[in-house]
Amino acid sequence: MSSKKIGFNTICTHLGEIKDEQFKGAVSPIYLSTSYAFEDVNIKRYPRYFNTPNQEALCKKIAALEKGESSLIFGSGMAAISTTLFAFLKKGDHVILQRAIYGGTANLVNEEFEKHGIEFSYVDTHSTESFQEKIQPNTRVIYIETPSNPLLSIVDINAVAILAKKHRITTMIDNTFASPVNQNPIELGIDIVLHSATKYLGGHSDILAGAVISTEKKIDQIFQVAKNFGGSLSDFTVWMLERSIKTLGLRVKRQNKNAMKLAKWLNKLDDITTVYYPGLKSHPDHKVAKKQMKGYGGMLSFELREGLDASKFQKELRLIKSSMSLAGVESTILSPTLTSHALLTAEERELQGIRDGLLRFSVGIEEKEDLMQDILQALEKIKITALQH
Repeated sequence: MSSKKIGFNTICTHLGEIKDEQFKGAVSPIYLSTSYAFEDVNIKRYPRYFNTPNQEALCKKIAALEKGESSLIFGSGMAAISTTLFAFLKKGDHVILQRAIYGGTANLVNEEFEKHGIEFSYVDTHSTESFQEKIQPNTRVIYIETPSNPLLSIVDINAVAILAKKHRITTMIDNTFASPVNQNPIELGIDIVLHSATKYLGGHSDILAGAVISTEKKIDQIFQVAKNFGGSLSDFTVWMLERSIKTLGLRVKRQNKNAMKLAKWLNKLDDITTVYYPGLKSHPDHKVAKKQMKGYGGMLSFELREGLDASKFQKELRLIKSSMSLAGVESTILSPTLTSHALLTAEERELQGIRDGLLRFSVGIEEKEDLMQDILQALEKIKITALQH
């Protein structure tokens, strides 16, 4: 079955599944063996080599969803990111990264790269000119994340890809927030796409995984490092992830719709000073997002007006869960300063515009009216508390 001849939801449901030839079951069987035969076989299988039956099947599905030739799946998003970066960077090399990236990625770069003699530069604005200014003779990688975490800033993917190709630089993108439903960076010229599969690919807040998608040649280069780093994924989790991806298109499109409605609604509330969502025409990067995204995603951020306590607001919510992660079918909210960007210094967060009152809102599939009511009741309670003090 060719992915070029079938639609997105059909890829999610059918491509890369394992046929149950023995019992004719409707879902892929799961192979939990960690030991396989080595004589008279075409492939010597071993979980750390990313080639068990379930691993191989799932990689075909993920590659097809991102329009890539091949993919690898990892035990976490950070395992995928760190392995991929080290596969293309060595002592004496230089990498350019946008400032507004996932806190865990920034922490990896800040704490580990200097130890390995890898130079790095951050781009404080996401204009193509800013990336151009940072290019050095030893620049080997440009790393971007769009939409960014947590302010949903947008980078012009194709413009960065064109710039990098001109200088023979490998491009990488963290596509977690968009998901393959809303954005396919390979079609826009990016070399390597990364995901925290814990998020939208998993979608049910019960899986920890990562993925990388690219050409067969580049995936083989990543594999040569990955087999040494040992960041493979258990086959039970692989099976759960394959199950979850079957509903990816349905889930994300509902989350897109809910997030757009809620962003517009929040933008009109007097108690909210700023709403960050690329689908809003008021968003500074809206035109770029409209050009490169098929949908604007289920993630948004907003700031409460001065005098309203963000922590107390979260505690008063009854339906929306205060939770560390994102992209589940249930709506969740968190303070980036205490979670995703807690490893950064206060000064580093301020540079990115991440203040204590900022709340990151992962919109789920619930009825939007119920989510609105929950936000309103929480606002009313903290306003009463604020008046009393």
